[in-house]
Amino acid sequence: MSALPATSREWHLVARPQGWPKPEDFALREAPVAEPREGEILVRNTHMSVDPYMRGRMNDVKSYVPPFQLDQPMDGGAVGEVVASRAEGFAPGDHVLHGLGWREYAVVDAKRTVKVDPEAAQLSAYLGVLGMPGMTAYAGLLEVGSFKEGDAVFVSGAAGAVGSQVGQIAKLKGASRVIGSAGSDEKVRILTEEYGFDAAFNYKDGPVLEQLKAAAPDGIDVYFENVGGEHLEAALTVLNPHGRITLCGLIAQYNATEPPPGPRNIAQILAKRLRMQGMIVSDHDALRPQFFKEVGGWLRSGELKYRETVVSGIENAPDAFLGLLRGENTGKMIVAF
Repeated sequence: MSALPATSREWHLVARPQGWPKPEDFALREAPVAEPREGEILVRNTHMSVDPYMRGRMNDVKSYVPPFQLDQPMDGGAVGEVVASRAEGFAPGDHVLHGLGWREYAVVDAKRTVKVDPEAAQLSAYLGVLGMPGMTAYAGLLEVGSFKEGDAVFVSGAAGAVGSQVGQIAKLKGASRVIGSAGSDEKVRILTEEYGFDAAFNYKDGPVLEQLKAAAPDGIDVYFENVGGEHLEAALTVLNPHGRITLCGLIAQYNATEPPPGPRNIAQILAKRLRMQGMIVSDHDALRPQFFKEVGGWLRSGELKYRETVVSGIENAPDAFLGLLRGENTGKMIVAF
C-alpha cells in the first residue's frame, strides 16, 4: 500500500443550480486515499461518465435516485484499474465498472462492481455502447417501446449516446423506417451516412412537426423521447393508432426555471389509443445477458457503430457536463483521466 498516493482529487457540488449550472456550483477538492477494508477494492479511475440524469440529482427533490449532497463527492459511472484489493476474485491490474465517478481514486464495495475486459472493447465503451446508455436504448426500444419488426421509429436527440443506439438497433431488428432529429447539420449527416437512419433533420431548421411529417409520410409507430417540448407534441400528431412512446429523457426542460407547458394535443393519446411509458434502466436488469450477447455481437461484426466525445482531465469534468447539456457531444460524453 506504500506506493499509493496520499490524496485524490474529487468533485463536490457546493451550490444547487438555479436554471443552468455554473462552474462555481462545483469545487475540485483533495481528499485522503483510504485503504480498502475487507470486501473492498481501491480503484484508480481512468474514465468517467457525465449523463443528463445528473442534472436532476443537483436538485434537492425526491426522485428515483437520491440527490447529490452538498459538499460531498459526486458520483456516477466510471471504469478504472484495481490498485489494491481485499476482496476475493479481484486483484491489482483488473479493470472494473462501478458507480463512484467524479474522483480519481475510489474505494468500492466489490459486490457493486463489474469486471470488464479491456481486450474485448476499449474501456470507455463500458460507459456507453456496452454500458448504461446502450442498455437504456436496448430495453427502452424493445421492452418499454414494444418494438416489432416493420415498425416506423422516430428518435429525438438521435446523435447522443442513447438515441444513436436506438436507431441502429431498430434498423437491425427490421424497422420499416427510422427517423432521427439532432441539433446540427453535421449530426444529421452522421445519422444518415454513418448510422443508417432512413431520414434525419435538424430541429433548428424549422418546426419539428413539419419536418417530422415530411420525414415520416406514413406516420410512426414508436417514438423514443429524449427531448420533450416541441418534439413530444409533434410526435403525438404523427404517431399512428396504437403507437408507443418510450419516455427516456426530457433534456429540453432540465434547466427550466418555470414549469414548461404540456403538449397542447394530449388528447391524441386518447383518440389514437397511444401508450406512453417512462423508463428507468435499472428496472430492466433481467435483459442484461441478452443485451451483452446481442449488442456485443453487433459490435464485433461492425453492424453497430458508436462515437464518443472525450474530454481530457478530471479538472474539466464540469465543462464536459455542461457541454453535454448544450448538445456539444456526438455520441457518449466521456471524461478521460
